[in-house]
Amino acid sequence: MRGGVKLKYPAPGAPDLARRTKELLEQGGFGPVKEDRSRGLDHGAWVPLMLMFPDADIPVCQLSVQTDRDAAYHYNLGRALAPLREEGVLVLGSGSATHNLRKMGPSGSPPPQWASDFDTWLKDSLLGGRYDDVNRYEEKAPNAKMAHPRPEHLYPLHVALGAAGDESKAELIHSSWTNASLSYASYRFTTKN
Repeated sequence: MRGGVKLKYPAPGAPDLARRTKELLEQGGFGPVKEDRSRGLDHGAWVPLMLMFPDADIPVCQLSVQTDRDAAYHYNLGRALAPLREEGVLVLGSGSATHNLRKMGPSGSPPPQWASDFDTWLKDSLLGGRYDDVNRYEEKAPNAKMAHPRPEHLYPLHVALGAAGDESKAELIHSSWTNASLSYASYRFTTKN
């Protein structure tokens, strides 16, 4: 609910894409893959899609992250999904560059140093092509645990990065902050192909 208005995003499902995704993941050694046909889209999927495709006229298939796995696992999961690019599928990793709800501040406040340092490190690592460092962010990045006490808002980045491939180039396409410590830095990955 936002301002008393219930938001809906009735995008059509993509059962053929779901089957193809399952097939690619299982071929890549990530099986068995469980399909949940009863669950709707998570806010991490429908919020950006609502802004990008407000008519909800694109088929959508959502993939869950595995919080008991690490970033490299999610990067490799994305690599298994790389063939989808050639099939016309947009692999969208939606989360947050920094996400610590316990450390939020008033809107309009400058980001705290820990959040700014992590966000800058992530930007420099992605733009510099240091993807191995991004996959090892917990040991490489400053304030990693403060920026992401739980990893589920960063792992979608790893999936998208893996799907783009080792030779992809990162581009910062949006940068903003809300509640002082939530970075909405957004990246696009382009491939040489």
